[in-house]
Amino acid sequence: MTADRPEYDGDSELDGREWPSDVEQDRSEQGDYELEERNALRRVAGLSTELEDISEVEYRRLRLERVVLVSVWSEGTVEDADNSLAELKLLAETAGSQVLDALSQRRHRPDPATYIGPGKVDHVRMVVAETGADTVICDGELSPSQLRNLEDRVKVKVVDRTALILDIFAQHARSKEGKSQVELAQLEYLRQRLRGWGGSLSRQAGGRVGVQGGGIGGRGPGETKLETDRRRITTRMAKLRRELKHMETARVTKKSERVRRDIPAVAIAGYTNAGKSSLLNRMTGAGVLVEDALFATLDPTTRRTTTTDGRVYTLSDTVGFVRHLPHQLVEAFRSTLEEVAEADLVVHVVDGSHADPEGQIAAVRAVFAEIGADRVPELIVVNKSDVADPLAVSRLLTREPHAVVVSARSGDGLHDVLAAIEA
Repeated sequence: MTADRPEYDGDSELDGREWPSDVEQDRSEQGDYELEERNALRRVAGLSTELEDISEVEYRRLRLERVVLVSVWSEGTVEDADNSLAELKLLAETAGSQVLDALSQRRHRPDPATYIGPGKVDHVRMVVAETGADTVICDGELSPSQLRNLEDRVKVKVVDRTALILDIFAQHARSKEGKSQVELAQLEYLRQRLRGWGGSLSRQAGGRVGVQGGGIGGRGPGETKLETDRRRITTRMAKLRRELKHMETARVTKKSERVRRDIPAVAIAGYTNAGKSSLLNRMTGAGVLVEDALFATLDPTTRRTTTTDGRVYTLSDTVGFVRHLPHQLVEAFRSTLEEVAEADLVVHVVDGSHADPEGQIAAVRAVFAEIGADRVPELIVVNKSDVADPLAVSRLLTREPHAVVVSARSGDGLHDVLAAIEA
């Protein structure tokens, strides 16, 4: 992957996004479209809304294939910008994309119309044409107008960071609760961006007999396709919330039993791919799936274990966090994340081999604050000591003097982790 050095072009402002249109389901499952075939599947400008079929929104997945990454760098160092773009590349690859190129631009703030400035838009369009890319992924959350304007100019589908992360979560969700949580987050994201497309909107159900809600004094001459879509999304979201509330009952019952028996709870949290599941496996032999991938674990796992002197406590693995974790996911997974906020201790696992562990610590702590877990005692565990730069680990220990160092892979330092938890 080659990345343009960030440049400043004087343009300014902020915001943008909208959902890409669906593609044919059968062939897209294989991801083997030729370029000319993919070109034929791009959004049709005459649609009455952004969606071709809102009834399938619960099951839609972004079909990301050959992509170009685009970011706006408005603060921090060049290294910060490079790290952010590198993370976007990992996210795109986790979603199943082939990253062809990556471009970044130095600006005070994103362009209010197209996210990047006009000159960079022309550059991106040229890169897309030269590489045969069919998707542009932006390292930010775009407004509907920004996304539409950028798509119109670069002539391919545009996806923002939030939609990308939501898609990864949708691919990795395994349990019924996890799938429902992700779907709820996707629908909330979509509802906020649902808007009319084109100059006219179709009218539905106006005065027709047998249509629910269409009686005298009801919807008048009919309701727009947009209004129908929004209503159906809202109805589906309400159903999902009821189902999740029911699923939460079992967790509350278990928590009440733990509290009644005075069993301490330890939550393992941290940035995605920091090695939380590996540490849980090493400490308890839990056998949790471990993958070298972002967001491999979405469904929480809880195991009961004991201290060296026989005291019982629980260890829970949680979903990984990420920089600018979409607020839709925080809300949808709030019941799961509350296990962190209600724990007696949070074991904050940090990837000591990462280029910016301090930035990851800050991102995780921001989520802690959002879910009310910032008041819970925190133990920093610097993982992957077997591959980390000793100088980087030393720097971390200077900033976090009470941290302990471990390699979940080899087991080195595990005794120190257990001793710190039991203290």
